[in-house]
Amino acid sequence: MSLHSPQQTDSAQLKVDKTTLLSAFGKFLPPEAILFENEDLHPYECDGLSAYRQLPLIVVLPRTVDEVQQIMRLCHEHDVPVVARGTGTGLSGGALPLAEGVVLSLARLKSILEIDPVNRTARVQPGVRNLAISDAVKPDGLYYAPDPSSQIACTIGGNIAENSGGVHCLKYGLTVHNTLKLKVVTVEGELITIGSDALDSPGYDLLALMIGSEGMLGVVVEVTVKLLPLPERAQVVLAAFDDVEKAGTAVGEIIAAGIIPAGLEMMDGPAIQAAEDFVHAGYPTDAAAILLCEVDGSNQEVSEHILAVRELLQASGSTEVRTANDEAERLRFWQGRKSAFPAVGRLSPDYYCMDGTIPRHRLPEVLKKTAELSRTYNLPVANVFHAGDGNMHPLILYNANNPGELERTEELGGKILELCVSVGGTITGEHGVGIEKINQMCFQFKPEELAQFRAVKHAFDPDELLNPGKGIPTPKRCSEYRALGNHQHPHDDEASS
Repeated sequence: MSLHSPQQTDSAQLKVDKTTLLSAFGKFLPPEAILFENEDLHPYECDGLSAYRQLPLIVVLPRTVDEVQQIMRLCHEHDVPVVARGTGTGLSGGALPLAEGVVLSLARLKSILEIDPVNRTARVQPGVRNLAISDAVKPDGLYYAPDPSSQIACTIGGNIAENSGGVHCLKYGLTVHNTLKLKVVTVEGELITIGSDALDSPGYDLLALMIGSEGMLGVVVEVTVKLLPLPERAQVVLAAFDDVEKAGTAVGEIIAAGIIPAGLEMMDGPAIQAAEDFVHAGYPTDAAAILLCEVDGSNQEVSEHILAVRELLQASGSTEVRTANDEAERLRFWQGRKSAFPAVGRLSPDYYCMDGTIPRHRLPEVLKKTAELSRTYNLPVANVFHAGDGNMHPLILYNANNPGELERTEELGGKILELCVSVGGTITGEHGVGIEKINQMCFQFKPEELAQFRAVKHAFDPDELLNPGKGIPTPKRCSEYRALGNHQHPHDDEASS
């Protein structure tokens, strides 16, 4: 078994065959909501991490919460694994199907159920696109803050599963900070409410536990999100640097000055060139790195902070500092950053998008060591960061058609993640663990800590039918990984914090 493959349930142990299962689904789902032919299953064989593919047994597409409950009851009764899926924009293999499992697509649950502009909340179904929320509430002078680069396509249900962030998460937080309440269908098909419309609820904080749980604890069927008022003004500064480490140092200087930007993003030379060629954002292509720093708020606050940021960037060794002249130019600057992933995809037949988080003050060191690893493995790396909160997205360029190159890419990606842990960071910031980073969970956490994670999983899903083989490694997997020379980081307390 490949160390990167999910742990598949032995199909011989299934209580029901495919024909019987299809017949059972047909009793409460219309024919168009049940997919089972190979040509219909192929669109569901992977998520955005396309390096791993697997056809599911069946795909079901419910339109109502009641249908979701019936699907879960049926699968639980027959011990059939279920993988919940949104639009498949995830980047860690979290929605990778199982050969003998059901994919539960939530794409048809796509209604905005209620907008409450007075309390600044919206109640939505999981298939609603991230950007659609902000579009719907803009007439009320509101917006939804978390904005992943894939926000035009990714769904709020997927954002809940991965605790997504985005370029504005530095100031306004991740999905977990912008969610009030969830309705969740359990593995047994029960509908429960977690959280409330108030700012706090008694009991254990199951809301935070569910957000970021990658579909392993329940199926989210409704989300109540917080909304924020649109700022009076937002302005962005672009700074160019002739050295990547100088740009990394400038990030720390801005935060140390007590300025909390709405967004603070960094791109290195290869990412700059790719984005400029792709969307013509106006980036200086001769720069080794650029920073995009956006501040928002009142007119006076923005004017003061823009002046202070410009001075800090110049003092940090920038070769050029440019303030967006108007809203159109501000949007172009951000379009370049948000298009970085597809833009880099034009440089190479394949790329592998990593996701790790480090303390901001270690950014220059990690950039230097990442460059050394890139040279060691002879694989180019383009770097894109949510620099303000230390969330790195190294993009490893490779060609899967070259024998052994994918395996070498995976190894380099693992080394970068372990580097993040070794400096006090973590193996993910917003993409989740899925199957991609499951080995590095063995590196970051002690066996005792992983045992507690498994205990939580079993409390919600004792038979491991919800997205099995993802997120939390088994002791056997960790033993195999460490047998290959991948050991727990020596600073256990720091590495597991």
